[in-house]
Amino acid sequence: MDIKDWFQLFNQQLAQTSIIEWLAVGFGVTEVLLAKRNKIWLYPTGIISILLSMYILLSVGLYAEMLLNMYYLAMSVYGWMVWKKRVGQPLIQVSWSSRKELTIAVAIATGGFVILHLFLKHFTDSDVPIWDAAVSSTAWAGMWLLTRRKIENWIFLNISNFFAIPLLIHKQLPMFALLTTVLFIVAIFGYIDWKRIIQNKQLAN
Repeated sequence: MDIKDWFQLFNQQLAQTSIIEWLAVGFGVTEVLLAKRNKIWLYPTGIISILLSMYILLSVGLYAEMLLNMYYLAMSVYGWMVWKKRVGQPLIQVSWSSRKELTIAVAIATGGFVILHLFLKHFTDSDVPIWDAAVSSTAWAGMWLLTRRKIENWIFLNISNFFAIPLLIHKQLPMFALLTTVLFIVAIFGYIDWKRIIQNKQLAN
C-alpha cells in the first residue's frame, strides 16, 4: 500500500466512523491528557472510553480484545480508588518506582507477553501474535504503575504505543495509528511534567 492508498483508506475510515467510536476515541484522548496533568478525572473518563470500546469490540466479534479491555476497566476502578484521597490519609504522590515495583512491572510485562503470545498463537488466527502480545503486555504494566502514580508508567505505555503504531498500520487502521502517534507524543510530555512535579517536591523538602 503506497502513501496515496493509505490516505484514501484514512479518509474512508473517517467517513465510516460511528458516533460511539468518536466518543470512545475522544474520552480516550481526554484520559491521557488528564493523566499528563496528574488529574484523578483521568479514571472516570478512561472508564467511559473503555466501556464504549468494549461495546464496539463486542459488536464486531473481537472477543479477546474485549477481555483485555475488561482488565483495563478493573485497573481503572482500582486506580481511581488508590488515587482518591481518603479521610485521614494523605493523597498518593507522584514518585519514582522502587526496585520492587519495577520488578513487578517487568514481571507483568514479561508474564503477560508469554501468556498472550501463546494464547494468540494457539487459539486464534492472529498473524501478528508477537506484536499484539507486546502491545498489550507492556500496556498492562504501564497501567499498573499508573494506578500507583509512578513516573515509569509513561515509559511502559510508550513502549506499547511504539509497537502499536506499525501494528495498526499493518492492520490498515490508519486513524487509530494516527491517534496512537498523538498519544505517544502526549506520553513524552507526561513523563516530562511528572518529572518536574517530583523535582519541585524535592526542592520544597
